[in-house]
Amino acid sequence: MTAAVYVRLVASGAGARQRAPALERLLAAASTAVASTDWRQEAFGIIAPGVKAPGVGAAALGPAPADSTGTWVCIASPVHLVAGMSDVTLSEGGLLRLDPAESAALAADFNEMFRDSGARLVVGRAAVLLCVFDRALQVGTHEVAEVLGREVFACQPTGRDAPRLRRLMSEMELWLFEHAVNRVRATRGSPPITGLWLWGGAAPLSALPAVRGWTAGTDPLFSAYGDIAQFPRGAGVLVCDVAPGSAQWSAVERQWLAPMSAALRAGELDRVILSAGDRRLVVLKGRHWRFWRRSRPWWESFALHDVELAAS
Repeated sequence: MTAAVYVRLVASGAGARQRAPALERLLAAASTAVASTDWRQEAFGIIAPGVKAPGVGAAALGPAPADSTGTWVCIASPVHLVAGMSDVTLSEGGLLRLDPAESAALAADFNEMFRDSGARLVVGRAAVLLCVFDRALQVGTHEVAEVLGREVFACQPTGRDAPRLRRLMSEMELWLFEHAVNRVRATRGSPPITGLWLWGGAAPLSALPAVRGWTAGTDPLFSAYGDIAQFPRGAGVLVCDVAPGSAQWSAVERQWLAPMSAALRAGELDRVILSAGDRRLVVLKGRHWRFWRRSRPWWESFALHDVELAAS
């Protein structure tokens, strides 16, 4: 039985793009790029055909206890915002990663300082921060990766409960100013956490939807289903946050792209879907090696000329 693999590239850093020959050979054999409006739903359909993907925050939280008081949960991504003369920007490198101790310290302090706010922070897998609310919110948000390199005011929450979320995000910025965690970060030269970007909200789940396939990478939705270390055959989803062509990219080629290419040649995979930004391309078995097709810089295949490579 054959299967498909969905590969999502989410690394940022437009100014540091480098050629990635193995990836570009795959792209040279791919179909014409098409629009991708909801990459997580597309990818989830590979391992759970016909099933709606769970909300990102709900998946990251995992099954909620029956007596849980939370009724809405979202991701609280730590960010470094840069204030200009007339605007505030989320810099291209402004999505920060915290270690478990930092996340735990922030959650404990927030829950003490904001204990009457109707919201609390909890620490999920891989030190991801989640904000759990005592009532459901009707609000639309932008994923943090969509905002990288952009002015943030145009990306604020919208909808009936947007004022509450915007107010909380502003209060978080004040709370984080000169926070003890940031003082420690300063001693090692790490950028300060100036805000928590709230996105991906949904009602908590009693159980995650079942899937038939593997997952890998640090995406908060798919990591709820596991994070394997190398290609195991069969249907799956890989969310890759390593920049193609970077020093770490050779491991991605060795552990993932090379065995995927071999599986395509052997007919063990029907197709590999390659996705970045708002586009995706498909490599079908039997079309993998088309030597007469010229490879080109991988970012051109996704039309990533003047925009950031990021999840959307």
